[in-house]
Amino acid sequence: MPAPAKVFRRSELKAKKDSRQTYLIIHNKVYDVTKFLEEHPGGEEVLLEQAGADATESFEDVGHSADARDLMESYYVGDLHPDDQTKKKYATNTGPAGTDPSNTSNSSWTGWLLPLGIAVAAIIGYRFISQSSS
Repeated sequence: MPAPAKVFRRSELKAKKDSRQTYLIIHNKVYDVTKFLEEHPGGEEVLLEQAGADATESFEDVGHSADARDLMESYYVGDLHPDDQTKKKYATNTGPAGTDPSNTSNSSWTGWLLPLGIAVAAIIGYRFISQSSS
């Protein structure tokens, strides 16, 4: 049976925010990303800006891949104390930055429908203008 997760308070995590010890809170879980600082594709500054605090919103805004989320689990060290946990829900964004993955079905048909509509309108307009001038 696995050992119970360590429980952290926000107040103790505020001190873990430099290159010697860098902890992040993401979805009420605590991650020690100290060893990942130099490997982070966005640079260590990005992680250090969020260190010691809740980085959930920033993490989701970027749209991390499923591979990044899997890798993140190797840095998991515990959970945030229930009294310190946020109840706010964040959409899980695994697409490119700024995209909403829940909207993919909508954007797939509008991606071709709008250009098709413009093309049809242009053809009708061209035929109307060419018949009027004859």
